[in-house]
Amino acid sequence: MAHPTRHPHIVVHSPALDGSRRVTAGDETLGVASHVDDVGELLRLADLYVTDVEGTDLIEWQGGGPDDWPGLSEHHEEQHQGHHEQQHEQRHQQHHQQRHGA
Repeated sequence: MAHPTRHPHIVVHSPALDGSRRVTAGDETLGVASHVDDVGELLRLADLYVTDVEGTDLIEWQGGGPDDWPGLSEHHEEQHQGHHEQQHEQRHQQHHQQRHGA
């Protein structure tokens, strides 16, 4: 009779200041996740196939569940807005140089 596969203790740690979460299996750090999908991918890369990352008892969620990724959406929006402002400034400078022959 086959023994069931024994998984190491998998932990998704409390969110960091940027909202990302460290993922460990036993004493090994598998990586850093910024979304619940990343957790599944990190587990897959470590040959730990968990089909239902959000509903399994194999994963301990510390500092919030699979829907808790604080700070990331705000951080992403700030980066996105800053990128648009930078593009606008570059276009403005190019336009100015074309008009004034710099």
